Amino acid sequence: MIKIPKSIYRTIIEHARREAPLECCGILGGREGAVEKAFDLSNTERSQVRYSMSPQEQLKAFEEMDRESLEMVAIYHSHTHTISFPSETDVKLAFYPEVASVIISLKEETPVVKAFRIKEDAIYSEEIEVI
Repeated sequence: MIKIPKSIYRTIIEHARREAPLECCGILGGREGAVEKAFDLSNTERSQVRYSMSPQEQLKAFEEMDRESLEMVAIYHSHTHTISFPSETDVKLAFYPEVASVIISLKEETPVVKAFRIKEDAIYSEEIEVI
């Protein structure tokens, strides 16, 4: 289970809306599955159907997480025209199987946020608790 404070939950949804129709992306840092900080990163793909995180921004986020003794809890990104379920590309590019993948769907008027663990053998749903 991933615990996300309401303020951070709203922040990642706003990030998705701000970047639409392009996909947004970022990292959620925290401890033991509880998110404490969101890092909004640039989508260097500038695409409506895929994302790639800026390596420089990723490095800065990792350095900040190290300084604050945070771990990467999840990687988040948006799907602007499809449901919040990992695409074939998301599965292919899931380099951190131990980290949750949070997907924000803007397909409907009300955003749908879901989390998954993408492993070699399957995609597992992960519960999100907004606190």
